Amino acid sequence: MDKKTRNSELYLLLMVGAISAFGPFVTDFYLPALPSLNEYFHTTASLVQLSLTFSMIGLAVGQLVIGPLSDKYGRKSPLLWSLVIFSFSTLGCIYAPNIHWFVFFRLIQGLSGAGGLVISKSITVDLYEGAVLTRFFSMLSSVQGVAPICAPVLGGFLLETTSWKGIFWILFAIGLLLLVTLCFFKESLPRDKRQGGNVWTTFRRYLPVLGHGRFMCYVLVQAFSMGVTFTYIAASPFIFQNHYGLSPMAYSLCFGANAIAIMLGSLSVSFFRSATQAIRVGVFGFGLISLLVASVLIADAPVMVVEGSLFLFMIFLGLIQPSSTTLALDLERENSGNASAVLGFLMFLFGGILSPLTGLGNMLHTTSLIIVICCAAALFCTLLTTSRFSHYVLKLRTVKTSN
Repeated sequence: MDKKTRNSELYLLLMVGAISAFGPFVTDFYLPALPSLNEYFHTTASLVQLSLTFSMIGLAVGQLVIGPLSDKYGRKSPLLWSLVIFSFSTLGCIYAPNIHWFVFFRLIQGLSGAGGLVISKSITVDLYEGAVLTRFFSMLSSVQGVAPICAPVLGGFLLETTSWKGIFWILFAIGLLLLVTLCFFKESLPRDKRQGGNVWTTFRRYLPVLGHGRFMCYVLVQAFSMGVTFTYIAASPFIFQNHYGLSPMAYSLCFGANAIAIMLGSLSVSFFRSATQAIRVGVFGFGLISLLVASVLIADAPVMVVEGSLFLFMIFLGLIQPSSTTLALDLERENSGNASAVLGFLMFLFGGILSPLTGLGNMLHTTSLIIVICCAAALFCTLLTTSRFSHYVLKLRTVKTSN
């Protein structure tokens, strides 16, 4: 696209960064208010927790719908409609008469919030390529990695001065602000590059995307790494506060330090020769440090040792997220909406499946096991993308088939 017909890089970075972080932020921002919701609606804790589950389902499924639509109708229009629907659903949450309506509007919030999450990646692929694409994704991933971790901390501070409805009014205001900001966005997908045919043809393009083996390997690397992120988010309050006895403020400081580690890792990607080199260093470091994290958790090491190992761990997590995104979407430029949707859907699917598993049995042991398995799986998927290893696996399959 001609540079004269696109927005400035600063505007794009701020706007795309904001809409990419919006979905995860919406999901986690109200977490400290869950007990307040329990009292307000006079309901059970499980029904209140269901509002979080339905929001994550909305974020996952919404990407599968909005991603292909953005390939057919452009990026701006679906994004504007997503923010409009989000604003109305936020008002629905505020004025919900009971917990069931609240859960319903949280689902709509998730579905509409998914627009920014999936379209932000497609906009980046539309406008950039090569080293510039890697650098832009590294900055975006630093924002995306920090958003779900910092959101509950900010929500906790806000609850000191406002109620749960105040948090949702703030979300409503952010949605309106993004809506106004997006009005200045110049469409990144020209009409001649949009998908032809009817809407169903657009959705059928999922088949070649899902059948692209190398693309799916990078997607699974991202999904397993995000599974670790959600596992950490679900388990860390219990590990740091219940097990080690940290105060909410001390826990927030640990939470914030690990968010900074993710940011440092994401920003470091631009210093590597290529995204391929960055993901290899990230995944191998991720695997090695996962053994350290598991060892200190199982050994019940002092809390500062646990935090130090987690800080190192999160740096390598930050390396993986932008490099895997870059490598995956660079392979599916013509179907970037569908490809972004698959990437985002599996991230939240893995997060939704793995995070509740931390509560089974001894949380220190369960969390350690999930982390090590996810890191091993990410390493295996990365190895599958290299020609030598793929050739070796294919050769083994041929031998087994012949036998």
